[in-house]
Amino acid sequence: MSIEIKTPEQIAVMREAGLVVARTLRVLAAAARPGVTTAELDAIAEAEIRGAGATPSFKGYHGYPATICTSVNEEIVHGIPSPRRSLADGDIISIDCGAIVGGWHGDAALTVGVGTISAADAALLEACETALWRGLAEARAGRRLGDISHAVETSVRRSGRYGLVEEYTGHGIGSAMHMDPPVPNYGRAGRGPRLRPGMALAVEPMVMLGGAETVLLDDDWTVVTADGSRAAHFEHTVAITPDGPWVLTAEDGGESGFAGHPGITETSLGDTRNKEKDPESVPPT
Repeated sequence: MSIEIKTPEQIAVMREAGLVVARTLRVLAAAARPGVTTAELDAIAEAEIRGAGATPSFKGYHGYPATICTSVNEEIVHGIPSPRRSLADGDIISIDCGAIVGGWHGDAALTVGVGTISAADAALLEACETALWRGLAEARAGRRLGDISHAVETSVRRSGRYGLVEEYTGHGIGSAMHMDPPVPNYGRAGRGPRLRPGMALAVEPMVMLGGAETVLLDDDWTVVTADGSRAAHFEHTVAITPDGPWVLTAEDGGESGFAGHPGITETSLGDTRNKEKDPESVPPT
């Protein structure tokens, strides 16, 4: 397994791509209202990404036909936007977005409720997002990859009786969207490659209200829950730095995300706030 180590300059460009993704997702989350089609969301995403001088990562990737993935309700990941799919009050939708700046990638996803959602769906979203931030908190130099996976799994298990996707994982990211190493959402702590400054990972838990089994639809993209239960998906791109995890696809670098989830302390994370002005904090290869 060959894991790409980035220079400070390369991480800085990934940050630019990450900010394009973050801002696009913020716009899309606000636009996900009853009556809006997933194709309309896709058009908004492409305009936002190209308007920022970036290129959509997903469009044309292995033949994928759209700028974003829009996975509604029982769809877990890779749902294809369609003019025939209108959002309804009470739906939940996962929006996965990627952008390229100067040949370097950013990739993130979130799940939002449309209108008023059920208490069970709201708890599902909270469980998935909390697991993401618990995993990101372990993205520290000297730790092992399995520490991230274990933190995600442990968080989900503590949140309730949820299904956790095993067939699909997070991934390394940088000069390509999907790179080594795979980042499972389950596993034992202390296992796997040691994390080094200059690595970048996409961490992305996928959690279901029902069982863990999945089905790939006939379009060869959309993955759904086998039992029809609803699913949530959250993702961020994180860089490993000497000072702690730097969440490249969060507009504030991850500061509010870490602060908003109990059990994650600033002393364990280092300072995420000063990296915007000091990419040299990531050492060169």
